[in-house]
Formats: sequence, C-alpha cells, structure tokens
Amino acid sequence: MIKEEIKKIIEKVIKGEVLNFSVETSSHADYSSNVALILAKKENKNPRETAELIKTEIEKQKNKLFSKIEVVNGFINFYLSEKYLKEQVQKVLKGKEKFGSSNIGKKQKINVEFISANPTGPLTLGNGRGGFGGDVLAKVLEKAGYKVSREYYINDIGAQITKLGHSVIGDEEAVYSGKYIEDLRKEIVGLPKSYNFKAEEIGEKAGKIILEKMIKPSVKRMGIKFDTWFSETTLYKNGVVDKTIAELTKKGFAYESEGALWFKSSELGDDKDRVLIREDGVKTYFASDIAYLRNKFERGFDKLIIFLGADHYGYVARLKAACQALGYNKENVDAIVLQLVKLFENGKEVRMSKRTGIYVTIDELIDEVGLDVARFFFLQRSLNTHFNFDMDLAKEKSDKNPVFKVQYAYARINSIFAKSKIKAKTNNLDLLKEQSELELIKQLIRFPEIIGDSANDYQLQRLPNYAIELADSFHKFYEKCRVVTEDKKLTEARLSLILATKIVLENALKLMGISTPKELKRNEAK
Repeated sequence: MIKEEIKKIIEKVIKGEVLNFSVETSSHADYSSNVALILAKKENKNPRETAELIKTEIEKQKNKLFSKIEVVNGFINFYLSEKYLKEQVQKVLKGKEKFGSSNIGKKQKINVEFISANPTGPLTLGNGRGGFGGDVLAKVLEKAGYKVSREYYINDIGAQITKLGHSVIGDEEAVYSGKYIEDLRKEIVGLPKSYNFKAEEIGEKAGKIILEKMIKPSVKRMGIKFDTWFSETTLYKNGVVDKTIAELTKKGFAYESEGALWFKSSELGDDKDRVLIREDGVKTYFASDIAYLRNKFERGFDKLIIFLGADHYGYVARLKAACQALGYNKENVDAIVLQLVKLFENGKEVRMSKRTGIYVTIDELIDEVGLDVARFFFLQRSLNTHFNFDMDLAKEKSDKNPVFKVQYAYARINSIFAKSKIKAKTNNLDLLKEQSELELIKQLIRFPEIIGDSANDYQLQRLPNYAIELADSFHKFYEKCRVVTEDKKLTEARLSLILATKIVLENALKLMGISTPKELKRNEAK
C-alpha cells in the first residue's frame, strides 16, 4: 500500500519520533501528509520550516517513488513518478484476483455476527443493511488476511417466541400479524379442537418454520452463507447461562437486590447495573448475551464483531462490561450499530408491504430492483447513518444509477477485448503518457488501501464509492484515448491498462457480492 510506503519513508527521516500523523490521498497532489504540523507543534517550531527539512531529507534518498515533493501550508505533498505508476500496472496484472490482498490480519480469528433477526417473521428492508454489510465486511477482512467466521444468532427462546405463539393462536395477547401468521395458523393450529394450545409451544414450532422456510431462503437469496447458525436455546440446554451467572457471582460482579440478581455493569463503564435474573426467576436476554459472549471466546476467536439494531445502542457499553467481567479484553469486542433505512418511491416513503402486512421484506426489494442494486445501494452509506433507499434511481438503467455505471465499465472492457485481435502486452507501458492514462493507474493502485482502511475501521462505503471513481476514471480515459489504434505497441500497452482495470473492477465487485456482466444494455439518461 502506497500510503504505508510513504509513511515508512517519513518515519525513517524523523528518526523514531512517535507521532500520530497521517498520509492521505489529496485533491492537491497524489498524497499529502500532516507530519510537519504535528512535529512542529510538539517541538514548538515553524511548521513550514519543519516540512521543508523533512522534504529535503526525503529528496536526499532519491526515491524512485516520487516525481516531485512540495510543501504547502505546512503539509508535505507527494507526486508519484510515471515510472513507478507503470510498474504498478504489471503488479495488478500479476496479482490478478489476489491484487488488494494483504496480511494485515495475520490470520487472527474473527467472528462476525450479523442479521440475527428474531425468528418471528420474514427478513425486512432493515435486515438487508446488516445482512449485506456483515457479509461484505467478512469478505474485506478475509482479503486483509483475517480468518473469518460468519454467524447468525437465533433468538429462539423467551418472550418474543411466546408472543409469536399467541399471535399464531390468535388470542387477545397476539402481537404479530400478516399473511405469514395466517399461513402459520393454518399449518400449526389446524389441529383437533381438543388440543390444549400452549403459546410457548406453538411459538417454538412457528419459530422453527419461520427460520427454515422464510429466513434461511431469504439469506440464501441475499447471497449470504453463514458458517454457523447458533441457537440461543443451546446455551440453556448446555448450562452455559447458569455457569456464566455463577462465574460472575463468584468474581463479585453479581448481587441480589429487590428479589432480582443484578450485574455490576456500572463499575465497568456502563451507565447503570443490569438485571440477570428477574424477580420471577426468569433469566433476561442479557444473561443469554453474556453467556453467548463467553461461548464465542471459548471457541477461540481473537475478536468479535457484532451488528446491532439502532435501538440497541445502549448494548455496546454493557457488552464491553460483560467482556471485562469475564476476564477478556473489552477492546476485542466491536459493535456496529445500524441506523434506520427508509424506502422511497415517486418521492414518497413506502411504509407497508402489500403481501405480508408488515414492513417491506428484503425479498420484495430484491424482486423489484435485483440483488446487485440492493447490495450496492445499501453499501453506499456508512452503516451508522440514516439511509433513504431511492427505488426510482434503483430501477434506472443508465449512468444515473451508480451500480449500472460500474458494471457498464466492466462490460465495455469485455467488449473491447472481444473485438480486438491484438493481445495485451506489457513491453511498451512507457507509451502510456496521457494524463487520463496516468489518472486511471492512480485509481487502480488505491484498491489495496481501500481494503486495508475498511478492514481497520469497518467503513464499507469506501468500496462502492471507490468502484464509482474507478469507473469514472475508466470512462474518461476511454473518451480521450482510443484503445485499439494503428500503433500496435500503443494498443498493446492500452490493452494492458484496461485489463488491469478489469481485474480491479472485478475484485471490487466480487467483494461487494455484485455480478460482473460481460454485456449490459444501456438506456441513455433523459
């Protein structure tokens, strides 16, 4: 990764100074660093003078990476050399599907738990955000050298299952409604009238049917494959919940008050203590969550990443508190809190589903716009920000639609190779001198940085946004530079460049779980 290369060069110059400086892509140069500003502040010196000194020392190394280094307002700006850029095209072509891979993760074992919707109904629009986000994060982490396990936690015991039972029976305590409840009622409650209905028992049967006939098929249709489907019930059957509560009590992190058993989470960073066992002797969901946390670490995972709904923001502090109480490093638990998604069509919010009577299901969305568009659109915004899904734009088959623009770039490259009788060769990459050619290469070599940064901070919107920028760079190149020309050597060089572009586009799309069509029909935007 170029940013890391530049950072190492700077660190060598400042000789062991421990500074939290950055190297980032810049609109004013190829890369820019704030190291001089930070060092000058630390040593009470002039930032520009400090930057000039660092610049001079780097230039003494005569590094082939740069064509120019300049100082602007205390920032050090770096410009990559043409020779270096052309060498990177060969690296892309050599790396192929492995280009962008790294060993950042050092094969650490990470458990990514996502979706985990209660088995009380079909997966909805909101589940799509966590589903696609969790799946793509897992792919990114694997690309960065982590060993990843994808997990779905099935909340198949407790009050929500009993409520599901009441809903299927259709008594006064019913909570859930819709056609799927009516179908379950026919399938389960269609028994002799002498049958003594028990809401909990009916709920358990209904939950299993929903999981197998609704949730799992939807997950498969979303293009997601879980390594583990973990049942909450097993934590009770195996005595893990009781053992965990006993451990917390023994360590002094549990106490009795008002007839209930409480966890001292406020001593470990939470805003208040949490109930483990209620007055009626029923264990809380949080008791199960702590046991589940313990179970994951005992399975040998180095880090846990948990996707939570917007209404579970308060869970973060208590989960970290539980982690600490169990004797694990709380920094090894990361929670991603998903914000709400709203669906808009014809300028109006779409609230209800015609088929189920509940919020729009993920299956209905995929039916309307397709899997590729659904995935791309959900990934375009940071998971912790609110998102409005534009159905009209999603159905557009022109450059207005970002996923279409990216796929069209890929299809256009395929079309060029299908028509060309000349093969790509790297012998004459020195002929690539046009600005649009060099800008395209600069986009290509950003890909490893996109993966590395996203693996570190989980900001997955970088991927679709990068794919759009890469597609834009390719389209600009295509408009200004004819690929197949009368000059065979130049043609070979430009074919090498677009082959490298095809490789990176394909790698990016596959990480997002989006198809790579060889042909694509285009409706010109009005």
